[in-house]
Amino acid sequence: MLDYSEEADRYDASRGGEPRAAAAAAAVLGLLPSPTRTLLDVACGTGLVTRRLAAHEGLRVTGVDATYRMARMAADRLPGAIVLGDSRRLPFPDDTFDAVSTVWLLHLMPGPEETAAVVGECARVLRPGGTYVTTVDKAASHDVCSDIDVVLAPRPVRPAVDRAEAVAVYAAEHGMAPAGRSRFTGHGQGRSPRSTADDLRRGWFTQIPPDGPLAARLAARLAALPDQDVPRPHPRFGLRAFRKRTRAA
Repeated sequence: MLDYSEEADRYDASRGGEPRAAAAAAAVLGLLPSPTRTLLDVACGTGLVTRRLAAHEGLRVTGVDATYRMARMAADRLPGAIVLGDSRRLPFPDDTFDAVSTVWLLHLMPGPEETAAVVGECARVLRPGGTYVTTVDKAASHDVCSDIDVVLAPRPVRPAVDRAEAVAVYAAEHGMAPAGRSRFTGHGQGRSPRSTADDLRRGWFTQIPPDGPLAARLAARLAALPDQDVPRPHPRFGLRAFRKRTRAA
């Protein structure tokens, strides 16, 4: 996994910046019922999406992140609204928030148990009748059937821990039922051959040692592609919403 303390300063610029954040926030807000007055944005990172969520009229947003440098940047954007904390042990009481979001978090978990723990914690701090919104199938979203994806096809990949079907099972185990789905565009994240080779060398592809022979072979094949600096299509990210059952149900 990347060191997000080291990534913090370049995170926004390397991942689509404001356009991507705007698309993500709009998609999350589109899955929230009215009235939703309080929202917890778990793994809020630098706060770029969180700030967009907080701009929604009548919605009070709290962000939480486990990485100090990320949380510090988020706190600069939303003073007084950011908390340092682990998504697997959220520092909030039960039944606190009308809504909880995890945008680009579940895919980072090391295994299914940790993914289930995050979903469970989100359910715990969600009030009965509240809504949980999360991205799913993040890695698959980046496969846009481009020539770059053809080159990368032989690479080893770990089983996705954020598969929509698995997340739905974890949600059901914690009293949450499906409540909607959406997709949004990852603006600014279309890969070019050169940028993908750079990502290989810096360890972005976690199953490929950046100094190993496979990384070298893939980088050479990427270097042979045309239009080295032309981005291929943007990824399309998936969202799922779940409603926490009321106690009467």
